[in-house]
Amino acid sequence: MGKILVTAASGHLGRKTLQHLLKRQPASDLVGLARDPEKAADLAAQGIEIRKGDYSDYDSLLNAFAGVEKVMLISCAPFTDRNTQHYNVITAARQAGVRHIAYTAIIRREGSDFNLSQTTGPDIFAEHTLMASGLIYTIVRQPAFLETFQFQFGDNVYEKGLRVPAGDGKQAPASREDIGEAQAVVLTEEGHDNRIYSLTGDPAVSYADVAQILSDTRGTPVPLIPVTDEEYIANYVAEGLPEPVARFALEWVHGANLGEWGELTGDLERLIGRKPMTTVEFLRDNYPTVVASVEAARGQAAG
Repeated sequence: MGKILVTAASGHLGRKTLQHLLKRQPASDLVGLARDPEKAADLAAQGIEIRKGDYSDYDSLLNAFAGVEKVMLISCAPFTDRNTQHYNVITAARQAGVRHIAYTAIIRREGSDFNLSQTTGPDIFAEHTLMASGLIYTIVRQPAFLETFQFQFGDNVYEKGLRVPAGDGKQAPASREDIGEAQAVVLTEEGHDNRIYSLTGDPAVSYADVAQILSDTRGTPVPLIPVTDEEYIANYVAEGLPEPVARFALEWVHGANLGEWGELTGDLERLIGRKPMTTVEFLRDNYPTVVASVEAARGQAAG
């Protein structure tokens, strides 16, 4: 087997994927791509080669992909030119002789016309570009990450209640740890060529479920308080979130309430061979985890 390269190596999901690959492959077979290799110094210290590359710099990608057989393409962040960047990675990989690309998209419900701004259209473009490239592909569609899940409802529900627009749809978030492990499986085992996976957690939860989980965790009631779209955006903007990012969070809430991410596929459990971390387990041990809201939005799409 040739080398395996993981893009966005300095990001959360890229780093998790490489750490799980280290359990399966010699470090000498692994490469991380980073715009700033210094930010992946911890991986380099473990023997992983870190190559400098930028999705917007085609020549840097050609150089980085030399001698690589498989690429894990961690999708780039929203609020950027995602189509051009993903096209550059796929085309440069093909030109450099890469054989197989795995791509991280956001989960989409079959037959749905729901459109998540900055995300659905570019994901479809990247998937179609990859499928038409002649390369072996694997699409690993992702749910909300448990680590950024609270971006949808904030980190102060114990003080203000869980304030989101009304709806009873469910979603099935999963941890980056479990998704990173699943991606390492896809990159190192047979049987994943030209496949599409939806890496859902289990069980699915509604916002009412989340309010109950947090109530049980704290031992005091956390009310679920329905708000209008305008109130939801205003609450986030009042806390310093840029309005475009607040609207992006609102779209996630609408998608969840519509059940766009509520189907349980079992793909994640089958790939990692065990039950994935649940929302109850994560929120019990980690909420609230204060994160920068803009970075949470970027992190959900970029890993």
